[in-house]
Amino acid sequence: MTEPSYPCPLCYGVNNREIYRDRQGQALTTGGNAPSRPAFIPRAYHRCARCNLIFVLPHALLSAQAEKAEYDQHQNHPQDLGYRRFLSRLANPLLDGLAPQSQGLDFGSGPGPTLSVMLTEAGHTVALYDPFYADDAGVFDQSYDFITATEVVEHLRHPQVELARLWHCLRPGGTLGLMTKLSRDDGAFAGWHYKSDRTHICFFSRPTFEWLAQGWQAHLTILGQDVILLRKPV
Repeated sequence: MTEPSYPCPLCYGVNNREIYRDRQGQALTTGGNAPSRPAFIPRAYHRCARCNLIFVLPHALLSAQAEKAEYDQHQNHPQDLGYRRFLSRLANPLLDGLAPQSQGLDFGSGPGPTLSVMLTEAGHTVALYDPFYADDAGVFDQSYDFITATEVVEHLRHPQVELARLWHCLRPGGTLGLMTKLSRDDGAFAGWHYKSDRTHICFFSRPTFEWLAQGWQAHLTILGQDVILLRKPV
């Protein structure tokens, strides 16, 4: 059956093509053991010709309840030294560019906020937002010197709306720091474990962030395969 055409959720481009489709019965999991999982729905993944985002078509998205059940399985917490080492790959380069006592927002902070603790320990102030665990939309009425989103953007149903809101909240000269695994070519995507997490629905690549940076006139730095820094012009 041919899938209906959907615009890209990041750039709204309509020129996209299917690059992969889950096989019937293929496991999709976050690695947790959620008490109740909905029946498997094969997912089709489309790549946008304009911004290069890969996205899952809407009919295969989880309900909000099922999505939260997956996140509830996460065991991340500030006392986990391994998790701190993981986050330090973003925290360290971000801290190198921050003035003392900067103000920030950790977007998508999750059930066990940790990056905010690390940045607070370094002398900065960090507000939290998460649609499931810290749902205070008042944080978007403020402006910030930095905004972080670690392992978040791949979960966004409306990445254009959410990222534009974050960019609007960022002060001139501020930095948006992201962590997400970067997708590669179509062949690599077929065997990529990152797509098997069924809460992952948007997959960014280096060209995707270059497209964003050009539109925002931002200075883009990509470190390794999963750390992205976008600095807002002054």
